Amino acid sequence: METDNTAKQLTSQHIGPHRLRNQRITGQKCQTPAQVVTWMGALQAQDYHQALWAIGLRLQSPSVATVEQAIEAGHILRTWPMRGTIHFVPPADAKWMLKLSAARMLAADGRRLSQLDLTHATMVQCETLLSNALGGGQRLTREAIMNLLEDAGISTAGQRGYHILWYLAQSGSICLGPMSGKQQTFVLLDEWVPHPRNLPREEALAELAARFFTSHGPATLADFARWSGLTIADARLGLQMNGSTFIATTINGTAYWLSAEDQMPNTSESGGVSFLPGFDEYILGYKDRSDVIAAEHAHKIVPGNNGIFFPTIVIDGQIVATWKRKLKRKSIDITIDPFTPLGDWTEPVRAAANAYSDFLGLPIDSITIS
Repeated sequence: METDNTAKQLTSQHIGPHRLRNQRITGQKCQTPAQVVTWMGALQAQDYHQALWAIGLRLQSPSVATVEQAIEAGHILRTWPMRGTIHFVPPADAKWMLKLSAARMLAADGRRLSQLDLTHATMVQCETLLSNALGGGQRLTREAIMNLLEDAGISTAGQRGYHILWYLAQSGSICLGPMSGKQQTFVLLDEWVPHPRNLPREEALAELAARFFTSHGPATLADFARWSGLTIADARLGLQMNGSTFIATTINGTAYWLSAEDQMPNTSESGGVSFLPGFDEYILGYKDRSDVIAAEHAHKIVPGNNGIFFPTIVIDGQIVATWKRKLKRKSIDITIDPFTPLGDWTEPVRAAANAYSDFLGLPIDSITIS
């Protein structure tokens, strides 16, 4: 890998628009949900409905039905591969991604198991129960699984039930399946993905680094380590194993990495206007978000620092507002809360809301700018 390349004359003002293009939010879009998820490497999916839009906004022809059909067909998969957090991933890659992070996550989980009065023997019992119940292509909702465990004498009170599911997913036993109405289902990972890719550890590190810096660049090594949950040493090794595939440019004393084949930035490049979902990779894909949001406004996208990230609006690469929807029977209302007056951007912002409306297949009844 190269640490100095004068051919890439990036400045801080290029970072936001460049990331928007590399993340497929602007510019070239993907044709299928599977292409989106594969390109991104892994895509934040804590909130199911927000995650559907995260995929949709990166598609050439976005619709809720298209994304949910891809989930039902097993073309994309939700599980807990990065930092123990739910992401969409390519199904064939789920196993090796889990292996990269699971060892550290499970090793650090001993204290939490003790707090919840759970033992490894209990987890083995739970795995056996679910393997039997889900075998043969069965799907069970979370409620049905909780009932199954309770009937076996395993309490799911408090956070015990959720933690059991998380633990078994980290172990590679189960994963999230398609929705059943409004209920999330669970399936056996080995049955849902019968032909997984098995990568040696160093090869897995290299591939994860390649996907991240290709889709998320310009990004720092610290960004990759934070996104992946890897140690800085492993993150650096993954990047180094890609050789000269990626280059670095120094901006304000910090090295930002991006593909050596990445298009040269245009000084007039604009990111336009985009409505992003909550938890989008454009925000959560980086440790340092100061390149895309002013420090005085950072708290507005995650009020109270409670881990719940609001949907946001991006103009020319900068996050300038939050927004929320109200679903009605045959239409939606949208409320926009700008950090500063939108001025000449008011009408472009209103127009950009139509992309989300089209994705849902519902007309906008009203847009309120508070």
